[in-house]
Amino acid sequence: MKRFVLLLFVVLLFASFAFAGTTSYQVTGPILEMTNDSVTVQKGKEKWEIARDKDTKIVGELKVGSKVTIHYTMKATSVEVKEGKKKEEKKKKYRRFLSIRL
Repeated sequence: MKRFVLLLFVVLLFASFAFAGTTSYQVTGPILEMTNDSVTVQKGKEKWEIARDKDTKIVGELKVGSKVTIHYTMKATSVEVKEGKKKEEKKKKYRRFLSIRL
């Protein structure tokens, strides 16, 4: 019985990691503007523009003024890495200069 409970716990633990994936968010408010590519929603004093495409699931009729709840995820479209070697080289040159002068 103890083995069964331990095995069940381990399976549930690994299952929770498998479904942990991407965090989803939501915003609720009235629609201010709509295009084929985005929906703009008023949340408090802020305007939130959320992109949409042909795969976006829409339940009901979207129209300006309707109160909606939009579920979305944040996804990187590109990543640019900045190299930090140049600063390190400048520091080394400056240190050499100081050691020569001393």
